[in-house]
Amino acid sequence: MQNEKCATATPDDTYISGNLQAMPPKVAKGEYIETDTGNKVSRKSNIFGTQHIILGGKTIIQADCTIRGDLYRTTPPSSSSSTTTTTTSSSSSSQTSSTTTATATSTTGNPNIAIAIGRYCILSPRSLLRPPSKIYRGIHSHYPLKLGDHVFIGPDSIIEAAVIGSYVHIGAGSVVGKFVIIKDCVKVLDGTVIPQGMVIPSFSIVAGRPARVVDEVPETGQEMMDLREVYRKI
Repeated sequence: MQNEKCATATPDDTYISGNLQAMPPKVAKGEYIETDTGNKVSRKSNIFGTQHIILGGKTIIQADCTIRGDLYRTTPPSSSSSTTTTTTSSSSSSQTSSTTTATATSTTGNPNIAIAIGRYCILSPRSLLRPPSKIYRGIHSHYPLKLGDHVFIGPDSIIEAAVIGSYVHIGAGSVVGKFVIIKDCVKVLDGTVIPQGMVIPSFSIVAGRPARVVDEVPETGQEMMDLREVYRKI
């Protein structure tokens, strides 16, 4: 999303050298659409298949962030019903206001939910969220992507994980492969590539191409990764 224009600030001023920074205090009028549950969605974001996306509330989607809610797992048609096809929605800011807002836990058992995002998440400019996929019974199928609360996705990152826990910081330019599971309180450093199917334990700091655990998040990690103050400044 096009972020706030304040002095010489740029959209990436929210993220510098792997650390969350104070956001510019002013936002260009009309820059974001704000939903009833406090989600702030850039008019310049690219959101597809809004009916298959759940936002938990108070999440920020910035300019040029792409969310592929149109890539959801379709249920096999019954003999009396017509063939189910994947719906591809056009990218438009007017769609964002209709994005489903509910708790992420409501996705359980619902194959039509492609992406569930918790509360106080920040999706940075040019990041991409795309549900993971694989060949299942000869059919290319997509599976849900779930983000917990207080998840920061850095600029230019590509996310195809199965589950990202709460209080997770993913650095700029990182790639999170298909069906990756990231537990709570994890920091992924800039440019990290997490290979398909990897499980990252809680309180880990990971880096590298491919990723490996290089350190531990301190006990104060959850407090450090709390995004409520950042949300309030946008």
